Amino acid sequence: MLARFFRAPPMREAAYQLYTRTVEAAREPRFYETLGVPDTLDGRFELISLHVALLLRRLSGEPAAKEFAQEIFDAMFADLDRALREMGTGDLGVGKQVKRMAAAFYGRARAYERGLAGTEDLGDALRRNLYGTVTVNDAVVGVMAEWVKQAAAGLVGQTLDRLVAGEVRFPPPPAAPAP
Repeated sequence: MLARFFRAPPMREAAYQLYTRTVEAAREPRFYETLGVPDTLDGRFELISLHVALLLRRLSGEPAAKEFAQEIFDAMFADLDRALREMGTGDLGVGKQVKRMAAAFYGRARAYERGLAGTEDLGDALRRNLYGTVTVNDAVVGVMAEWVKQAAAGLVGQTLDRLVAGEVRFPPPPAAPAP
């Protein structure tokens, strides 16, 4: 009975599972090896943020998923908190760092949403955020922008039941453009 008391609520477990699958998709080597996303802490944060932003965008279309979307966000930042602590960030610094990361995530999610809605250039948002620390050519940014559009459209076709079951499909990372 006591073990049941300390178990996470089912929605939290499902959100963590979906977040884990989303991180796995963001860690596909082709993003880093052929599409120029820096394989650094910043680059990983950017790619995870992009994937989670796309997922939360999909869930925002489901009024019944508001609490579930919040659980995914919470899972992401609990994971980032844990990672910072494992890297040796002190207790006092973790909270400030997580707050900065949350603000950065929200800014990126808004920029990607505007890019997908056509009110901002998606390529500019990707260049500024995903590729912010490196120089990439326009063709690579264009390929990534098309992937983002494809991923957003593909998520719309995935049912809430499947997502709540922890099943999410992102398209595979595209090949690098021909030189």
